[in-house]
Amino acid sequence: MSDPIIIGIADLNVAKDSEILVTYALGSCIGICLYDSVSRIAGLAHVMLPFSAESKDSHNKAKFADTAIIELINKMELIGANRHRLIAKIAGGAQMFEVKSQNKTFHIGKRNILATKKILETLNIQLVAEDIGSDYGRTIEFFSNTGVLRVKSISKGVIEI
Repeated sequence: MSDPIIIGIADLNVAKDSEILVTYALGSCIGICLYDSVSRIAGLAHVMLPFSAESKDSHNKAKFADTAIIELINKMELIGANRHRLIAKIAGGAQMFEVKSQNKTFHIGKRNILATKKILETLNIQLVAEDIGSDYGRTIEFFSNTGVLRVKSISKGVIEI
């Protein structure tokens, strides 16, 4: 087995041939995993913010849910995935710190979750599994040979979805 492909914050990549995609320290960020079970091609994006239009600096497409998902689909198709077969799994979107304000700007985890789900629905990509919200961070591993998403956290241990 080869070394895992590490996805940084505001980054994305694809995998095939039993490769594993890994991202660390998902707090309010979302790990968006797309999978084509026929070609066994996986994609993972570690997004920080919901919408590129809300930012003055939107050049990094992997930073935003709306542009990262499109970019991820394009990269997956380049190596043989079919967008009509894609399914999604997501993790993250936590509220890491107590916020007393009702200002939506401070509830970035919730906004990331809602944006991600809206974009997936708009693109007709079925969301089949999620481990989202709450108040703890996560590390995820996404396996290209099976489509299994392994979620690790200090407070909840390890789950596979």
